[in-house]
Amino acid sequence: MTIQKVMVIGAGQMGAGIAQVCAQSGYDVLLHDANQQGLDKGMEGIRKRLTRAVEKSRINEHEKQDTLDRLKPAIEIQDVSQCDMAIEAIVENMDVKANVFRELDANAPAHAILATNTSSLPITEIAATTNRPDQVIGMHFMNPVPVMKLVEIIRGLQTSDATYKKVEEMATALSKTSVEVDDAPGFAANRILMPMINEAIFAVHEGVASVEDVDTVMKLGMNHPMGPLTLADFIGLDTCLYIMEVLHDGYKDSKYRPCPLLRKYVNAGWLGKKSGRGFYQYES
Repeated sequence: MTIQKVMVIGAGQMGAGIAQVCAQSGYDVLLHDANQQGLDKGMEGIRKRLTRAVEKSRINEHEKQDTLDRLKPAIEIQDVSQCDMAIEAIVENMDVKANVFRELDANAPAHAILATNTSSLPITEIAATTNRPDQVIGMHFMNPVPVMKLVEIIRGLQTSDATYKKVEEMATALSKTSVEVDDAPGFAANRILMPMINEAIFAVHEGVASVEDVDTVMKLGMNHPMGPLTLADFIGLDTCLYIMEVLHDGYKDSKYRPCPLLRKYVNAGWLGKKSGRGFYQYES
């Protein structure tokens, strides 16, 4: 089976980025979102990013148009019946993802691979909602997708070698570097990253150093391109809290306990850049 046509489910920042990269790499892509406004916004974001890429001479006008010609909006998830693969990139909620995977399983061709871009939820549990658990896999892209080179490929308990191989080949075709990761809470990337961010928040919470100084330590002392608190604001503090809770629940280890200051900010609606305030304030 050759993957030629892909449906991406979810037209938010991650989904639209995945759809763009797939279309730029020669795949025919359907971008689906249940919300028409969200779908329109996702498509417009792709057009703007491609226009900027032309202006910066990263691609030419012909490549931009070819990409847009391969990319189509799809308001009906049933259109996955035309596809060889689906990549889900919606909210990090197991119940919502399970419902989507049941729909995908019911409508996708028998040969189709069903992938999830989850950053922390168990692939095995998602796969168990389908009648093709051997064809379900994690494909965790990094944000922003068009820029970041890494993809975590996560095997569920029943993911077949053939499914893994196809997804690994696709990641290479997308000009990404893939790593194979076991189905464990937080996988590899967030199991390492989120406790570091959480510990940086504890340093602020306990008065060890200011927000700005913690970020400066990591940028100048550890050569990180972005401080952990700036990064937390970029990711979304609600997302950081959610992943820490997944780690804490999954491993039952107090080292993964979310910092009370992180929880307080989320409860206050200070979610980072997307809400205008987190550890830093942002202009609307």
